[in-house]
Amino acid sequence: MAKSTLSFVCQNCGAAYNRWQGKCDSCGEWNTLAEEDTTGATSMPVSVRSRRKGRTFALESLTGKSNDAPRLPSGMTELDRVTGGGFVRGSVLLVGGDPGIGKSTLLTQATSMLARAGHRAVYISGEEAVAQVRLRAERLGLADAPVQLAAETSVEDIVSTLSEGAVPRLIVIDSIQTMWTDTVESAPGTVTQVRASAQALIRFAKKTGAAIILVGHVTKDGQIAGPRVVEHMVDAVLSFEGEGSQHFRILRAMKNRFGPTDEIGVFEMTGLGLREVSNPSELFLSERDLGSPGTAVFAGIEGTRPVLVELQALVAPTTLGTPRRAVVGWDPSRLSMVLAVLEAHCGVKLSGYDVYLNVAGGLRIQEPAADLAAAAALVSSLVNAPLPTDAVYFGEISLSGAVRPVAQTSARLKEAAKLGFGRAVLPESARGEVGGDGGLALNSIGGLTSLVAEIAARGSPRGNRDTSREGAAEKNTTPARFRRENS
Repeated sequence: MAKSTLSFVCQNCGAAYNRWQGKCDSCGEWNTLAEEDTTGATSMPVSVRSRRKGRTFALESLTGKSNDAPRLPSGMTELDRVTGGGFVRGSVLLVGGDPGIGKSTLLTQATSMLARAGHRAVYISGEEAVAQVRLRAERLGLADAPVQLAAETSVEDIVSTLSEGAVPRLIVIDSIQTMWTDTVESAPGTVTQVRASAQALIRFAKKTGAAIILVGHVTKDGQIAGPRVVEHMVDAVLSFEGEGSQHFRILRAMKNRFGPTDEIGVFEMTGLGLREVSNPSELFLSERDLGSPGTAVFAGIEGTRPVLVELQALVAPTTLGTPRRAVVGWDPSRLSMVLAVLEAHCGVKLSGYDVYLNVAGGLRIQEPAADLAAAAALVSSLVNAPLPTDAVYFGEISLSGAVRPVAQTSARLKEAAKLGFGRAVLPESARGEVGGDGGLALNSIGGLTSLVAEIAARGSPRGNRDTSREGAAEKNTTPARFRRENS
């Protein structure tokens, strides 16, 4: 019989230590080490393992016929877009998101649609009773869907039950942190249990061809709780994002072995569940404050889909020694770079102002094409000059102040024209890539200085100029530094 081995395992990253210590040297977190029994039931002495002979297996060449993985459409267009066209047989997906964001609602709708299409769908809940799942299905109007429900946490019992009869096409495990297996002597939710339970379910999926969706808890930082190795073991990692004050949700692929990782699915939370949004641009621009300084519309690309979103900026005088820089929905490092370029090459002095930047609607922008829209919104707020309400902006700003081209210019312009915009501000070198612009008036710029001068020429600064020097007659005129650059 194998000797029981105790070790201290970090509940955040999974690193193991021989003795307890306050801080984990691997991830840097404090008070995350817990004592666990790392000896499994399948352990055997070293002498027995050394006498075991390996089996031979066939080797194949690189050339040969490769069939595409068969997919099972879920019936939800936005979910299929993120997964790459549907669920692949034998694949395992990990879905994470904040509590109450709508993970269970999304998966309940997906399993119900598959069950109505004639496929066997099973929903295993480890956190809720069967009656609670039924109440949710009744609220969503899906009580008549032939979904098979169960409330169970033992992995061995789940695998034994699902092995009987026809193989399920889709299995939902809600959640992986509540599962436990007899092969590990640890409490459910620990690193060892999560890793062993996920491994057993993945082995069942690969053996039978059933698609399994694992629901994972998230930490306070937004990362999926448990060992990081689980994300490497599964085939796809999906993140369900959204703000509690907003009525829409975004499903984003962080990892996908069978499809792209830059696609997003947009849903709207209603009283009857999640509703798919086929045109996210109309949703993000539905509550625009027209004619307000500091707002610019950015024509972005999420995967293969063009998305128009509003960027809001506020530049206010600071009373602190170090001005504050706050950004929501964008990379703070890119905001710092844009501010440095504006001050170094365009004469825009922002060292005495607090800067706030927000992506309206809660969307997170990751591409650098939003540099031009952010710069336009910042200058508009500084000089109190509203931007044209029918204009969109996109382009990457270099450290020299030049505006660089971005990919898929034609798709951005077509989406802007479809939503009724009349003009577009884009990089000068991107005019050759423009196909059918839909009749938009194109304002191509080669450097950021010309755009700043154009915006400042329409501005009327409010309280951020030294009126004692310039006089009351020039109270609403353009600042001198912008007049020189414009001339």
